[in-house]
Amino acid sequence: MSPQYETASRHPDEPHGFGLAHRLNWLRAGVLGANDGIVSVAAIVVGVAGATTQIAPLVTAGAAGLVGGAISMALGEYVSVSSQRDSQRALIQKERRELAEQPEEELNELASIYELKGISRETARKVAEELTAHDPITAHLEAELGISEADVVSPWQAAWASAAAFFVGALLPLVAILVPPANVRVPITFAAVLVALALTGALSARIGGTHWLRPTLRVVIGGAVALAATYAIGTLLGATGIA
Repeated sequence: MSPQYETASRHPDEPHGFGLAHRLNWLRAGVLGANDGIVSVAAIVVGVAGATTQIAPLVTAGAAGLVGGAISMALGEYVSVSSQRDSQRALIQKERRELAEQPEEELNELASIYELKGISRETARKVAEELTAHDPITAHLEAELGISEADVVSPWQAAWASAAAFFVGALLPLVAILVPPANVRVPITFAAVLVALALTGALSARIGGTHWLRPTLRVVIGGAVALAATYAIGTLLGATGIA
């Protein structure tokens, strides 16, 4: 086993190796998509339930929110991540061109980067030379830009993960509002949604490597406010006869 992998195995909770952004990209999109699916569709159906107890409007509103939201999430992720990918690729191509046209200047730049980090001039120069001899593009991308070619994100991966997660997340409030009797469907939906949001908040914190409490409270409180607001508006509209 090489020293690099031996060192990495001693810290299993720390990210090591290339492709980390690529591996985490779909997880981030998936968690955010599920959270948005839960909150947005729950807010829609709870608002409608505040105005009417009929099943047909609930099914129509919930299904429209589920399908429209999943498509919107996929499109938004694709556009956003495509822009990020294009920027990453442009930086990589620029670095390749500079290495081809002015290799000595790039070597000096790499050495100066390590020297600024506290390494002596002689050692920094030696490190820069050895890394350049091994893999120049990777050495310069990591030192200068903090990226690697393996970390170029995939817009299609993010789009599909986000849409699928939104769809799955949105099914929960839709089922919770349709299955129970009319007199308990709103409180059951509230409870199911808040539990689901707590789980997505904790999962998001785990992916980000942070403590679970604060991000979980954020999504649960935010979801509770959204549900309460839409239910109050739906009840008001139903009472006034507008809906």
